[in-house]
Amino acid sequence: MKKLALAILCSSIFFSCRQINKSIDETLHPVDSLVKKRTEKQIPTVPEPVDVDALIDSNIKMVDSSVQAMVKSITKGKVTINTSVYTRKYREHKKAGFLTDVSRLDQAERALKKLPQYAGKEILFYSAVYFYDDGRIVASLRHPDNPKYVDNYEYREGVWSGPKPEQLSVRDQVQSRLLSLDKFSFSDVAKVTRTYNEKAAEVEGAKLSTTTYISIWDNQLRWFPGTINGSRERYSIQFNQDGTLKSYRQD
Repeated sequence: MKKLALAILCSSIFFSCRQINKSIDETLHPVDSLVKKRTEKQIPTVPEPVDVDALIDSNIKMVDSSVQAMVKSITKGKVTINTSVYTRKYREHKKAGFLTDVSRLDQAERALKKLPQYAGKEILFYSAVYFYDDGRIVASLRHPDNPKYVDNYEYREGVWSGPKPEQLSVRDQVQSRLLSLDKFSFSDVAKVTRTYNEKAAEVEGAKLSTTTYISIWDNQLRWFPGTINGSRERYSIQFNQDGTLKSYRQD
C-alpha cells in the first residue's frame, strides 16, 4: 500500500511539473503559442502581459497542495495500522493474570467437567497439565471409553478444544501416570503461582512465573516451577498437593 501511495505521489508531482514547464514556455514564447492557437481556431487574439513569477508561484502551490493531501492520506493509513496493533496488545493484556485468577480457573474446570464425552465418567489427567498466564491450559486425558488411549486437549478463549489422539509407546507407563481431577483443583494453581511470585520478587534478578504446571508420577502430582533463579542466588521451592508451600531453601 505504501509503494502504491508513493507511486501516485510521484506521478502527481511529475504531471504538475510538466504543467509548470508548459506555462513558463508559453509565457516566454508567446508568439509561437499565439500562432499555433490562431491556426487551430482562426481567432485573432492579442497576448496580454503575464507575471511569470506569479504563475510559477501559483503552480508550485498547486503541487505543494497535492503533496500535502497525499501525505495526509498515507499518515491516516499508518494511524489505522498502529491502532490495530494497540488494540491487539490491549486484548492480550486483558487475558494476562490467569494464573492467579481463581474465578477464571474455576470456570475452566467447570467447563472441562461439562464435556459431553465425560458425562458421568471420571476425568483422569495423563503425564502433565500446563497452565499459562495468557489463559491457556494444555492437558492430556485418558480416553473416556478406551483406557489404553490418551487424548490431548487445549483450553483457549474460555473453550476446550476437541480431542486430538496422543501417540503412545509400549514403554509408556500410562496407568502410573494418571491423576484424577478429584485429587486437585484448578484454583490450587493460584496458590502456587502467588507464593512462587512472592518469593521470586525477593530474589535479585529472578523472574516471575508465567507458566505453572503439574507433573504426574506414581499417581501423585508435583508442582512446577520448582526453582527460583536469581542473578546471585538460587532457591528450591516445593508445594503440597493442595498448592500450599511445603519447603523453600537456598541451594
